Amino acid sequence: MPNAKLQYTPMTGSAPDEPAERKLLPEPLQSIMEAVEPLYGVDETLAFGIVHVYGMIVLTSFDYLDKQKLGVIRDLNDHEREIHVFLGDLAAGLAAAASAAIAHRNKTVST
Repeated sequence: MPNAKLQYTPMTGSAPDEPAERKLLPEPLQSIMEAVEPLYGVDETLAFGIVHVYGMIVLTSFDYLDKQKLGVIRDLNDHEREIHVFLGDLAAGLAAAASAAIAHRNKTVST
């Protein structure tokens, strides 16, 4: 059921960000979250769950958004007081999935 995945994944994925902001995670996880360690990868793994609902082409869109950190994704990633390790990637996954859903519905677009 794609709608449930699109709801539950961000709810679950953003949960670790809150205790990280309050410095309540055990080490070394707390330090990894604070540093937004690029090799951590668990945040991307959760976002892939959203991305794969709409097929592999969405993975390209997600990767682009994750690397470029555009708009809200950049705001989440660069927030000075809050930790959004998961939320930024989940937002990128949702944006990529939403663009794919729109493209799948619009059959009149030609390439």
